[in-house]
Amino acid sequence: MPGLAAALRDAARVVARVAAGRSLGAELENRAEKEGDGARAALVDLCYGTLRRYGRVQAVLAALSHYERSDPLVAALIWCAIYAIESERYADYTVVDQAVRACEALGHGPAKGYVNAVLRAWLRRNGALEARIAANAEARYQHPAWWIDAIRRAHPREWERVLEAGNTHPPMCLRVNARRLAPQAYAMQLTAAGLAARQVGPVALLLDKPVPVERLPGFARGEVSVQDAGAQRAAPYLDLVSGQRVLDACAAPGGKSAHILETADVMLTALDSDAARIARITSNFSRLSLEASVKTADCTRLERWWDGQPFDRILADVPCSGSGVARRHPDIKWLRRAADLGAFALRQAAILDALWRTLAPNGKLLYVTCSVFAEENDAVVDGFATRTPGARRLALPAGGSAQLLPGSEHDGFFFALLARRA
Repeated sequence: MPGLAAALRDAARVVARVAAGRSLGAELENRAEKEGDGARAALVDLCYGTLRRYGRVQAVLAALSHYERSDPLVAALIWCAIYAIESERYADYTVVDQAVRACEALGHGPAKGYVNAVLRAWLRRNGALEARIAANAEARYQHPAWWIDAIRRAHPREWERVLEAGNTHPPMCLRVNARRLAPQAYAMQLTAAGLAARQVGPVALLLDKPVPVERLPGFARGEVSVQDAGAQRAAPYLDLVSGQRVLDACAAPGGKSAHILETADVMLTALDSDAARIARITSNFSRLSLEASVKTADCTRLERWWDGQPFDRILADVPCSGSGVARRHPDIKWLRRAADLGAFALRQAAILDALWRTLAPNGKLLYVTCSVFAEENDAVVDGFATRTPGARRLALPAGGSAQLLPGSEHDGFFFALLARRA
């Protein structure tokens, strides 16, 4: 398989950069135009697969070698090759051969013998080493030790299930545009296209298998969007009524904003501080034929964007650790640090304090994170409610759970609905 050596070479470069602190998404985006479809698919699989098993592949290499990783590229190449072997997509001997070739292609020819020896040793000894590797919590659960401890504290009964979900492939869920057609009608289009799905929410259809968006009937016409079933809870929780002034304060890439506009005829302002991500909002709105006021601004700097007119509803989908969506971004687990939770909580509190000033009397604000850490969720909301006169926390509609843990149908989210007394 001549293409595997090139894929291993490129994956090793990406994974080594991620191990040094770079974002996986940014690294793959930088390579987007350099790869054909087949080569890119192999590269993405190797990068995501290796990083989902990052704790394990590091432990395997440590068990097999005293190599001091002075050469991050060689270590990353071995990690990727171990994942390739365990994925069972390739014959073992093929992976070893192609990894040795990739080593030379990386400009590290002298390390070929070392790479060959380590991989062959793993093939001979993997059974005997499993107990030793499993004793390492980071290798067993595929998460950093501090993350494991935080999940155990927050969810003592379900912590192992949460960690296990974080290592799985994420589901692909669709949001049917209710302004165009009913979910049942769109489900028939999927069936006609040979795509199996089931309804898991008012307008949510969960595909049995992920597919490129180009294969989705009516995607270009705005009949459907890709949005996690958990994220689709936000718009209904806002209790939207036509004519309301609504703010989405951290809107990019625009999925929740679009769902709001598909739900009711409201006057929406969509903010985001990242100009590049704002372009994704406008692109999504254009495809869906939706209109809103889209602004680039830090939502806490009211003097730069707010006209003084209060909002009836506010969606505060705040920046967070992303711990509830780590399976979509496996680098997050290894780039985050325990101290980051406190920094996020301070930012989240500042956003709540600022946005509260723009909420109308009797208005409602929905606080949302894609986190499963209590420090970013109940702790932030309870602290805000305690220090803010006139703020009260409401029960979520239809008995919705504040903390949605990641599972087979959705990612992990937290929701808190706050009301402002008149």
